[in-house]
Amino acid sequence: MTTYLISYDLIKNKDYSSLIEKIKSYGTWAKVLESTWIVSSNKSAIAVRDDILSVMDDDDRVFVIKTTNYAAWRHVQCSNDWLIEHLSDEE
Repeated sequence: MTTYLISYDLIKNKDYSSLIEKIKSYGTWAKVLESTWIVSSNKSAIAVRDDILSVMDDDDRVFVIKTTNYAAWRHVQCSNDWLIEHLSDEE
């Protein structure tokens, strides 16, 4: 499985419920910051982006990037245990 960071901006119509439901449909997910999530998927970054776009408006913004095994964080909204399990904070 590949881990992706998803960040988004909803511009005019803010249908967060559909977007959050779509992100959570990946099964393995964490809400890291207000508009930033991490998911695990066998899909490509393009496929994840397109999947997310299916519930977004044309003026909304989304950024999907494959993560590395190295990360550092502070005061995130999700569980530190989730991040430790899915992202290594050691080089």
